[in-house]
Amino acid sequence: MSSSRHSIGSYLIRRLQDYGVRHIFGIPGDYVLTFYQMLEKSPIKVIGVTREDSSGFAADAYSRINGMGAICVTYCVGGLNVTNSIAGAYAEKSPVVVITGSPGLNERKDNPMLHHKVKTFSTQREIFAQFTAASAVLDDPGTAFRQIDETLAACWRTKRPVYLEIPRDMVSVAPRLASRPKSIVEKSDPAALREALAESIARINASKRPVILADVEVHRYGLCRELRLLTDRTGIPVAATLLGKSVISERHPRYIGIYEGAMGRPEVQQFVEKSDCLLMLGTLLTDLNLGIYTAHLDRHRSIEATSEKIQISHHQYTNVLFGDFLRGLLKAKIRRRTFPIPRHAPHYTPPVKASPSNPLTVNQVFTLLNEWLRDDMVVICDTGLAMFGAVDLTIHRGTEFVAPAYYASMGFAVPAALGAQMARPRLRPVVIVGDGAFQMSGTELSTIAKHGLNPIVLVLNNHGYTTERLILEGPFNDIHEWRYDQLPTLLGSGWGCQVHTQKDFEQAWRQALEHHHEFSLLNIHLAPRDSTTSLSRLGQYLGECVKRNR
Repeated sequence: MSSSRHSIGSYLIRRLQDYGVRHIFGIPGDYVLTFYQMLEKSPIKVIGVTREDSSGFAADAYSRINGMGAICVTYCVGGLNVTNSIAGAYAEKSPVVVITGSPGLNERKDNPMLHHKVKTFSTQREIFAQFTAASAVLDDPGTAFRQIDETLAACWRTKRPVYLEIPRDMVSVAPRLASRPKSIVEKSDPAALREALAESIARINASKRPVILADVEVHRYGLCRELRLLTDRTGIPVAATLLGKSVISERHPRYIGIYEGAMGRPEVQQFVEKSDCLLMLGTLLTDLNLGIYTAHLDRHRSIEATSEKIQISHHQYTNVLFGDFLRGLLKAKIRRRTFPIPRHAPHYTPPVKASPSNPLTVNQVFTLLNEWLRDDMVVICDTGLAMFGAVDLTIHRGTEFVAPAYYASMGFAVPAALGAQMARPRLRPVVIVGDGAFQMSGTELSTIAKHGLNPIVLVLNNHGYTTERLILEGPFNDIHEWRYDQLPTLLGSGWGCQVHTQKDFEQAWRQALEHHHEFSLLNIHLAPRDSTTSLSRLGQYLGECVKRNR
C-alpha cells in the first residue's frame, strides 16, 4: 500500500481497513476529536457507546468474530476506563487495537498540569504496556507509519491487544519522508517443523485411544476448518475446553463435550484423562479450563501445540507456527480410528409440563433454550451462572459461543452483543446475563437500540451474585431489584416482559422471535440460590480456597 499523501491519522485508518476493521467503538473527547472527525469521513463506521469499558467489551467480541477489533477513546479519563476490558482481551487472546488521543506536543512544554493528566505524560502508556502485546506513541512523523505497521502486525500475530497513542497535533501531519518497514512474513523453521511432525505422527499412530483437546487458539488463528478436517480424516474424537467452546460443531459425530476436570461430565473427564495420546491444540491451561486444578493431564502422553511452542512429552520445538503444524498433521498419514466414544449429551433434564403455578428454575431455562437455539443465532454469555449454565448448550456451528471464560469479568455480555452483531449482522445474539452483571453495563442496550439491532437478552434475575453466594454467603451478595423489563420504555425502543414460570418463558420466547426488528428483554425471576451442577461445583472448590486462606 502506498503511503504517499497520507497523514498519520489517515494512514492508521487505511491500515485498520487492511485488517478488515469496519467499525470502531468508543467515546469522543477533546484530545481525540480531530481523529474522530477523520474517522467520520472514512469508510470505518464509528459506534459511540455509553461507557468506555463497554467499548472494550464490544471490540473484544467483534474481534473474536471478525478477526480484529478497535476502540478509540480520549486521554486517561477514557483510556484508563477501558483497562479492565482490554486486560480481559489480553488474557483471552483477543486482538483489539486501542487508539487514544493525548495532549499535543506543543502543549507539553514545561510539563504543565493539563486536564486528564495523572502523573506524567507517559503514565497511560506505561499502564497499558502491562497488558498489550505492543505499544507506540505516534509523536515522530518520520517513524509513525513504521510504528503503525509494526504494532498492527503484532496484534495480528499474537492475537492480543495493542496500544497506539496520537498526540492531537500529530493527527493531520503528513510526513515528507515516511519510513516503511519491509513486509515480515513469519515462517516455521523447516527442520524443526519436520521433526515435530515426525515425532507427533509416530506417537499418534502408535496410540490406541488418541483424543484431541481443542482450545481458544484454534478460534483465534482461524483454524476451525483444519480441526474439523483432521478429526474427519482420522476419526480422532474431540473435546473442547470452556474457553474453546464452539471450536467445532457440537453436533459433529466425534465431538464428546466440554472438558473441565472434575467440574464437568465424569465420562468426558475420564475419556480425556485416560487417553494414551492427548493432542492439545491451541490450549490456554487456565484454572477454569482445568476445573480449578482438578484436571489430571499426563504430559508424558501429551502433544501440546500452541502459538508459542510445540511440546511433545518433554521435547520442545521452537520456531514452529501453530497453523503450519496443524496443516502438517492434515497432510500426514495418520491411521483412522473407529473406537467408541462418550455420547455428547447435555446435563439438562427434560422440561416439565408447562404450568402457570410452577416457578421457573435455571435448569429449565437452559433445557428449553437448548431446544430453541437456531442456526442464525450466536450465544453470548456473561460470567457466573449465565456462563456455567450455558456450558452444555449445543452450539451448531463453530465460533458462535462468546464468553469471558478465563478472565471472567462481569458486565461483558450486553456490550459484547453489540460488537458481535456489528461484526456479523446475520447472526442474532442470544444474550445470557445475570442481574448483577446487567446492572454494570446494561445501558449499552441504548446503543443497540440506536443502531436497530435485535438481540434477545435473558436477564437471570436472582437478586444478587450467585457465584459469590456459593463461595461465601453474606448480605454483600444482594443487589437492588430493578424492573429490567421496563427498560424498553425508558429507551423508547425494544420489547420487555417478566418471566416467572416455564409457560411464561415459552410465550416470551415466541414473542421475542417475532420482535425481529428490535431488541427483546426477558426479566427471568429465579430463586436466589438456584444454580447449575457445574457452578455449584465451582462454588464449592472456590469456597474451600477462601476458607483455607482466611
